[in-house]
This record gives sequence, C-alpha cells and structure tokens, in this order.
Amino acid sequence: MGGWGWGVHDLGGLSLEMSLMSQCSTCTAIVMNVYCIIFVLRLFSWFSAATGSSIVGGEVSLPHSRPYMASLHSHGAYVCGGVLIRKDFVLTAAHCFNESMTVILGAHNIRKREKSQQRIDVDKFHPHPNYTQHDGNDVMLLKLQPNAKLNKYVQLIEVPKGKTTLQTNTKCIVAGWGQTVGGKKQPGTTSDVLKETTEKTQFPFECKNVWQYYFHSDRMMCTRPEKKGGVCWGDSGGPIICNDELQGITSFVYRDDCSYRKYPHVFTKIHPFLTWIKKVMRRNVAA
Repeated sequence: MGGWGWGVHDLGGLSLEMSLMSQCSTCTAIVMNVYCIIFVLRLFSWFSAATGSSIVGGEVSLPHSRPYMASLHSHGAYVCGGVLIRKDFVLTAAHCFNESMTVILGAHNIRKREKSQQRIDVDKFHPHPNYTQHDGNDVMLLKLQPNAKLNKYVQLIEVPKGKTTLQTNTKCIVAGWGQTVGGKKQPGTTSDVLKETTEKTQFPFECKNVWQYYFHSDRMMCTRPEKKGGVCWGDSGGPIICNDELQGITSFVYRDDCSYRKYPHVFTKIHPFLTWIKKVMRRNVAA
C-alpha cells in the first residue's frame, strides 16, 4: 500500500531549529554545533519522508469486500484513500487536499473502468480548521456531488460512537492502493488493486519516543506491522479497523522506509473529532 503526505520543508525552519537547538544544551561549545546540525538533519530526513502511506506486503483484498473504501484522484492521478461515512461524505486525511479531486467508489482495480465504480466530483473540501503538520488534526471531510448510490459495491462505514480503549498489541486491519515496496519512494509502484494487511497497536510512549512532539496521544494512535510492510506512501486517508470498528485514518510514516520497524506508523484517531464531523455534516444535509 502507499501514501501521500507532507514534508519537512513546511515545518517552519526557524522555530524548528530553535526548539531542536535547546535539546543540545549539554554539549560543549565546540561539539554542540556538530551534534545539533546532525540532529536537525536527521529530523529533516524523518519528516520530509513521512508523506502519507501504501500497503507493503499483505495480500490482495477480496474484490468489493470493503465497499466503504474510496480512492481519491487529482487530475487523473491516484493520491490518497478514504472511507464513505455518509452517501454524500468521504472521510480522509487533511494533508490529502488537492484543489481538484474526484472520488472513485465501488472500485477494486482503480486502473480499470469497472462497472461497479462510481466516479463523483468533490463539491466542497472541509479540512479540520486546526490542521497543521506539527499539531496534527489530520482529518478532512469531502462533500460529494451528486450523492453516492448505495448498493452491494458501495456501502457506508460507521464512525465510532465514542471513545474506545484499545489494548496494546490489538490486531488491526489497514487497506489501500498505496506503494507496494518499502525503502525510497518509487514512482509507479502503487497497487492497481486494493490490498490489506494487519498491524498491531503500540504503547503511546513508543510513538512519542520516536516521533517526539509530532505525536499527540490524545488524537493519534500508532502501530507496527506484524511482518515487514504495512501502510506506505499513498495509503494516507485510508482506514485502520480494530475489533471490526473504524478507529482511525492513516496519517504518516517514516519517509526513508515506510516498512522500517523502528518507526511506528501513525494514524489520526476518529473519536476526538466526532463533534466536528457531526457539525460539518449537519450543515450539509444530504438530499
């Protein structure tokens, strides 16, 4: 699976360097500059590569077994995943925003014009008003026009009704059309067909230790794949389903190797945004 996301060039260079320099306060006057430069360059590498997500490894999904899946395209090119939560709304990641976007529903092979597919333009974009690369809130609603037609190929997925406490090492399913190989991003390696695999939830402190102040446990969760692989570039906005319930959407991964197990995969939790989601959808009542 693959993904699309954000890069370090958007992080605000001055404030980032100042905050990083403070972590080097114990260095000697000469060594301090060397270590701080190395540290800044390492963080730059981490985040300029955390650009969303695709499925590496895993297996091809049973065709149309996940009828809530949405494939997001801009100017004819696949960019992200998403899920249909109302016949006129798709939930995805805020960093997937493109000025012109088409949603494909009912798809298994997104390179083909399957009879099951519905191609619908995005009428309105609703990224979370507090979305930033530093603070997260990486969630967006897409208002469709016209509405999706629900059938055996296109179905809704329920958002959680409230907060769910997941035990560490809970097996969860992720799915998407993203990149199918780890390591550096390789053009043309996204999947034509929907793929899925399982990942296990981790302790929040494990994510905090790696991602530092880019990880916020109140609105993010993290996982590691059971085997080498999992979500990758291009899987952004796609779902993570735990205990048969939608729990989050793919947000970011380690840029240099999306399947490197040292760096947990990060997802935006849905339940902290339920009030906002309901408010947006109330203002846009389906016909």
